[in-house]
Amino acid sequence: MNTETGRVEAFSDGVFAIAITLLILEIKIPKPSDGALGNQLLRQWPSYFAFLISFAFIGVMWINHHRLFTHIKRCNNTLMVLNLLLLLGVTIVPFPTAVLATHIGFSDQRTAALLYNGVYVFIAIIFNLLWRYAVSRNHHLLGKDVDKENVGRISKQYAFGPLLYLFCAALAWISVPASLGANVLLATFFAIPPSHASKIVRGAGTE
Repeated sequence: MNTETGRVEAFSDGVFAIAITLLILEIKIPKPSDGALGNQLLRQWPSYFAFLISFAFIGVMWINHHRLFTHIKRCNNTLMVLNLLLLLGVTIVPFPTAVLATHIGFSDQRTAALLYNGVYVFIAIIFNLLWRYAVSRNHHLLGKDVDKENVGRISKQYAFGPLLYLFCAALAWISVPASLGANVLLATFFAIPPSHASKIVRGAGTE
């Protein structure tokens, strides 16, 4: 691990690990006094669903964070502040996940979905700011042997992230299931290595 960014990466990994672990706390252990165990387990399906998609989203964020820091070899105060803002978004995720699990299927599910999407819009913006700051000023925080082609692919993959997550939020006004489905598709796209993502984008553009 690079000594200059090592503490940033280690601290970030710890925050990701804690946030992804906290998600399971929303799934409650059924009590014998509340009725048949099978029925209670089935009634908790919104919690299972919210847990699985948020687990996947945090996992994808961790993958992308790792990808960025394979290129970022130096850090300064600004980069550390941006990284802390990113981690702020990550630590918030369990809260909107719990809200979504509680309200999905009820009258306030749109508000819950908007809150859920809003957190990911914030994270997408900070991801972009962190990466674009790192590659600014002639790649001053990147390694000497930086792969500029791959750096360019990452920048292109991230470019429309905030707008796409805003679209997911707007979609929640029309259909909450469609909004959450779009979020899953976006997370899948950002989990794909930049080299493959660029091929997908080019292929879509030629159709």
